[in-house]
Amino acid sequence: MNALRKALYAGSFDPYTCGHHDIVRKAARLFDQVDVVIGVNVRKARCFDAAAMRDAMQALFDAEGLDNVCAVIYDGLVADYCAEHGIAYYVRGLRSATDYAYEEGNAQVNRMLNPALETVYLRADEPALSSSMVRELLAFGKDVGAYVPAPVLRVIEGE
Repeated sequence: MNALRKALYAGSFDPYTCGHHDIVRKAARLFDQVDVVIGVNVRKARCFDAAAMRDAMQALFDAEGLDNVCAVIYDGLVADYCAEHGIAYYVRGLRSATDYAYEEGNAQVNRMLNPALETVYLRADEPALSSSMVRELLAFGKDVGAYVPAPVLRVIEGE
């Protein structure tokens, strides 16, 4: 019997965007199980409640029939989460060569901490889309409905 191919896709997801969701859909086709982990970034304060974001993300996964995807919150290191849950693949979305350079440094550190962890890069289809872009548009009162999934928009709008 083959072992499940488990993957993790982590980020602050503050907010979770359509770009993130594109990467999740791709990962869901490649892996038997995908944990989408809202992590803690010690350099950033959250704008949106992590539990509300997790619930919105899970509602989206459920509505789309992504039965092999679950949203969780974790306040430790990616390498530790993967070791604790038997996850061998760390999925990262790449928008540009700059992303690749940054992600390669993280991949090397994660490999030092968890030698069994393999980083897998998936190409982003909307390279300009980011949580930072969405937060900036929101700060200027712009509609971000085209850039975030509907359940996330409800969290942003405080519903």
